[in-house]
Parts: sequence; C-alpha cells; structure tokens
Amino acid sequence: MSTEPHVRTQETLVENTDRGRFELYRDGELVGWLFRTHLIPNRYALLHTEVEASHQGQGVAGAMVRRVLDEIRGREGTITVICPFLANYLSRATEYSDLIDPRRPGYSDRASAELAHTKGAGHEIVGHA
Repeated sequence: MSTEPHVRTQETLVENTDRGRFELYRDGELVGWLFRTHLIPNRYALLHTEVEASHQGQGVAGAMVRRVLDEIRGREGTITVICPFLANYLSRATEYSDLIDPRRPGYSDRASAELAHTKGAGHEIVGHA
C-alpha cells in the first residue's frame, strides 16, 4: 500500500478554434490535443491526437478522446474518424459508435487509418461536407 497521498488532477477540455483543435489541460498545463475540422452542419473530422512528451504513458490520449467524444455528443454532433489512435480507441469503446457519421465514417481500424496517412490520403474524407 502506498503511503503517498492521492492527489486529484483537474482536467479541462478547451476547443481552440484558432488552432483547429481540442486541448486537454491538467492542472492548468497543456498536456495533449486532438486536431479537428468542424464541418457543417455539425460533423467533426477528428484528424490527429498528440500528447506532450513529458505526459506520454499517463493516459492523456484516452482521457482526452473520451472528453472530446462526450463534448461532441453534447453538441449532438457526429464524427468522421481520420486519426489512427481514435480509430483504435473506437474499435474497443463501442459506447461511442453512435457518434460515427453513417455517410462518412472515416476509418474503422488503426491499420487502415495509418495506411491512408502514409499514402497521404487521410485528408480526402475531410473535404467532403
């Protein structure tokens, strides 16, 4: 049993429209971001997830993705999955499958998303509103 006290971390999700991304802050420090494109009427193409090097391996990406998906659900939006991390996450987290846009779902698995990014095709889906 650990003798160190459990310190609660405060997390805040911010949509930075100037940078085209959602940002996750822990205790006021930027720890990760998810690039997105907001498409009309209320669809979000989720492009790429990044975590500050000093915070990798701390569950930042998963926490950020959950918060972003909850935010989009609250906005009654849908998503197009471009990000390989997100595709992998959604393949296991079926509680968010209702958010995937049925007409333009994006990629259903990490391998397909990574292959598209390698070939430079990852943004083709984004351009279609």
